[in-house]
Amino acid sequence: MSSILESYNLTALQWTAICFAVFLLGLSKSGIKGIGILIVIILAFVFGEKASTGVLLPMLIVADIFAVIYYNRHAQWGYIKKLMPWMIIGVLVGVWVGNDISEVLFKRIMAVIIIVSVLIMFYTENRASKDIPKNKLFSTGAGFLAGFTTMVGNLAGPISNIYFLAMRLPKNEFIGTAAWLFFIINVFKLPFHFFVWKTVTKETLVLNTVLIPAIIIGFFVGVAIVKLISNINYRRFILIVTALGGAVMLFR
Repeated sequence: MSSILESYNLTALQWTAICFAVFLLGLSKSGIKGIGILIVIILAFVFGEKASTGVLLPMLIVADIFAVIYYNRHAQWGYIKKLMPWMIIGVLVGVWVGNDISEVLFKRIMAVIIIVSVLIMFYTENRASKDIPKNKLFSTGAGFLAGFTTMVGNLAGPISNIYFLAMRLPKNEFIGTAAWLFFIINVFKLPFHFFVWKTVTKETLVLNTVLIPAIIIGFFVGVAIVKLISNINYRRFILIVTALGGAVMLFR
C-alpha cells in the first residue's frame, strides 16, 4: 500500500488539500449543500479534471452510505422515481461524450455548467412566486442534466439543488431524498469508471481507503452544523462560493 501511495508523488501541500477536500465531501453529504464545487476544483488541481472523477467517485459512495443511513426516514421517493430514469440516460450520454473529450474542453464544459446552474439557483431563490413547477419537462431536463453532469464531472449538485429548491422541500427531506438519489446513481456509474474510462483503479482505491477517516469526520461535523442552520443568508453565501469556483475553473 505504501508503495502505491508513494507512486502518486504528492507533496505535503497536495496531501493537505486532498484531505481538506475529502473533509468537505463529508460536510457536503451531511447536508451542507453547495460546497461540492470546491471538492471538484481541489481534486482537479491535484489529479487533473477527468482523472479526479475516478478518485472522487468511490469516496462519494462511502459518504452516500452514511447519508442514506442517517437521513433515510426523510427520503421522498416520488421525486427519486421522477428523476432517476432521466438521470440514467444522462449518465449514459455522459459516458459516451466524456470518454473522448479533451481535458481543456472537459474543464470548460464543467465551468459553464456550474456558472449557468448558479445563475438559475439565484433566480429560483429570489423569485417571489412560491409555486412548485409541475411541468414534466422541468423534471425531465433536471434529471437528464444531473445525470450527464454527475458522469462527466461529479457536478450534479447544482442541478439537483435547483430542482429540490424549486420543489420547496424542507431541509431534512431535501437531504434525505438527495442522499438516496445519488447513492443509487453513483453505484450505477461505478462500472463505467472501472471498465470504460478506467479512472477507478486499484491505485485510486488504495488512495480512497486512507482518506475514509476524513469523510467520516466531515460527515458528523456537518450533521452538527446542519442542526444549527436556519438558512437564506447561508444558502446565498454557498451560491456565491459556487459561482466563484466555476469562474476559477473557467479561467484556470
